[in-house]
Amino acid sequence: MPLKKNKTPLKKEIKPIKKKAVLETEDSSFPIVGIGASAGGLEALEGFFSHVPPNPNMAFVVIQHLAPKHKSIMDALLRRVTVMNITEVQSGMKLQPGRVYLNHPIRMWPF
Repeated sequence: MPLKKNKTPLKKEIKPIKKKAVLETEDSSFPIVGIGASAGGLEALEGFFSHVPPNPNMAFVVIQHLAPKHKSIMDALLRRVTVMNITEVQSGMKLQPGRVYLNHPIRMWPF
């Protein structure tokens, strides 16, 4: 049995997001770049960070799929391709521009 085609156009309107996703601090605001990677994402991350200028006015949050009991050496590996400070995020930490933040394999993100 052939399917009937619905000739009525969709009327749902898609509204643009009006608010930028930025972290506001006391003296400025800056974008936060979120990057997700699987366990095999090292090459892509190295390629990306090797092309980021040394003092960008943005923070980078890298969320990588990690085994809970495996020690990550992502910070040491990324230090080979960027001069930015690389930090594992901690509870209560405020993000700052020009830095790379890495997730912990067990803890949930505090923000």
